[in-house]
Amino acid sequence: MTGGFEGPDAVPTTALPAVVARVTALADRLGVAHAEVFDVGRLSAACGVPESVVKALLGGRPAGEPDVQARFVQRLDLLRRTRLKPNGRRYTQQEIADGAGMSRQQAGALINGDRRPTMEHCDAIQRFFRVHAGFLTAEDPEALAGALQHTEQELLQKLADRERAAAAPADDPLERLLQDHGVRGIAWRAAQLPTDQHRDKVAEWLDMLLESVQRPKA
Repeated sequence: MTGGFEGPDAVPTTALPAVVARVTALADRLGVAHAEVFDVGRLSAACGVPESVVKALLGGRPAGEPDVQARFVQRLDLLRRTRLKPNGRRYTQQEIADGAGMSRQQAGALINGDRRPTMEHCDAIQRFFRVHAGFLTAEDPEALAGALQHTEQELLQKLADRERAAAAPADDPLERLLQDHGVRGIAWRAAQLPTDQHRDKVAEWLDMLLESVQRPKA
């Protein structure tokens, strides 16, 4: 019944234990506290799954599964509470409707759970809030696994940076710059920014830093 609503990058339900194990191993290797990588509130905001369900799933316990419409309403409510306007206020029904290309009545019915969402509704609202495909519809274990995969990518980047720094010559000023300022990690995060204008600003800052040092001549 939910198959028609899943995004193209849906993670198999059975993947969650494997992702949890990999993140745990990486955290231990890097000396990062489990409470940091498995922060329930952060993961809930990232994947749309209620905190109580995130906690249960991380503990390997079943937590039930809402139907498609209930899941949609639950996740959309979280988006409205956590993805706010620049002034810190929630988007109104009219703003969501305008941004998603639907009438205010349609948006209100979806928000209140009075209308069953279609794939087109889900795609339009996900684009408006700039979240990934499947955010509103993926089953809870899949959604949590997807959020943890982003954590895994960040930990892998940290591990790669640490190993690269350990292998670099101690007298290389450019390598020290990259290590001291976390430039590689910044660059990776910059790739997640929503517009070219944001990324250009980060690139300008990195260029200024890189121009401030020179490698020793061979």
